[in-house]
Amino acid sequence: MPEITIQIPELYDKQRRAIFTGTRYAWIEASTKAGKTFGCLVWLLVQALRCADGQNVWWVAPVGSQAQIAFDRLRKYLPRAIYRENLSEKSIAIKGAGKLWFKSADKPDSLYGEDVHAAVIDEASRVKEDAWTAVRSTLTATQGPIRIIGNVKGRSNWFYKGCRRAEQGAKGHAYAKLTAYDAVDAGIIPREEIEDAREALPEHVFRELYLAEPSDDGGNPFGMKAIDDCVAQLAPGPPVVWGWDLARSTDWTVGIALNSEGKVCEFHRFQKDWPATERAIVRLTDGVDALVDSTGVGDVLIQYLQRNGRNFEGYTFTPKSKQYLMEGLSTAIQGHKTSFPDNEIKAELDTFEYEYRRNGVKYSAPEGLHDDCVCSLALAWKHFDGLYRVKKNQPEPTTVGTLPNRGRMSKKW
Repeated sequence: MPEITIQIPELYDKQRRAIFTGTRYAWIEASTKAGKTFGCLVWLLVQALRCADGQNVWWVAPVGSQAQIAFDRLRKYLPRAIYRENLSEKSIAIKGAGKLWFKSADKPDSLYGEDVHAAVIDEASRVKEDAWTAVRSTLTATQGPIRIIGNVKGRSNWFYKGCRRAEQGAKGHAYAKLTAYDAVDAGIIPREEIEDAREALPEHVFRELYLAEPSDDGGNPFGMKAIDDCVAQLAPGPPVVWGWDLARSTDWTVGIALNSEGKVCEFHRFQKDWPATERAIVRLTDGVDALVDSTGVGDVLIQYLQRNGRNFEGYTFTPKSKQYLMEGLSTAIQGHKTSFPDNEIKAELDTFEYEYRRNGVKYSAPEGLHDDCVCSLALAWKHFDGLYRVKKNQPEPTTVGTLPNRGRMSKKW
């Protein structure tokens, strides 16, 4: 067979960087018509061309009709001489290379069993979580890469939570967002079309479909808009209070400092052994008042810290004390009394949830995500709202006396 050259289409810069990342997993939240489907078709074609004859790559969509759209689109693009198609099974076998399958996710059990060398899950926010589990299992033997793409559709789905894990730096996972305005800048969509959609659609629908921003499902105690309104650059110091949340298992130790205006001016996030953590907290806090998580093994650490300075105070987390802490932070955020950078702090605030239960309100991150930054910020705000403001408003003493050095005590709230 004579050699046939396939011209791979050009992608716009942000689209290419989002999809052709070097990581095994790429999670991409994208607006409608931002080029996510076309870009991932190109990516999957490249993976198939790299495969040996007969090796499989998959395109998985929520239902058969959506898989058919992608199947037809690729068939129209490819030179007819280089592939064999099977219309009933929706497959394209490239001569001397891999075989592309276009599958429906509506029956997840049917996706198990095959060895797949690369995959795309399209419209992932509308795909059942069981289908994601099945597709992931097919990549185990091959250790193949996958691209998970879709519109934003609320916050209570596996795709949204997976994007947040990737955004927070999960190993081997990349995250990107493509909005309608990225497509406008690339010349794919006229700006007038986006503005027309803004006028025609409810705001929360427009923000999800065109800006890839989740609507508030009602489970976030801070409010999505209030969180957005508090985002700012790291504020100037010096710190007046610190909040420290301590790592457990796979979590992170996080320290957040607030300045005299209650704004985040320092942020540290790390994973170290206990002795190194103790030394880091003492060094970074540098004598400034600090409220430290003293739950469980944290009680031992707070005793060490208090031997190194009277500025450390412990806070034990219980369901009741955590509710109290988060309600205080919620008041601060909704009242725009604080600010924080658009980094892991905002990512955790965005995904944080509350749930009403018979014995109270449960505050936590969704399963598999972290809330270390949220807890650290809440501790810092409590200390700022209480200790620092009280100190600031106290009159200067008229007499000088000597008080016994009793240290600080760890206490439950």
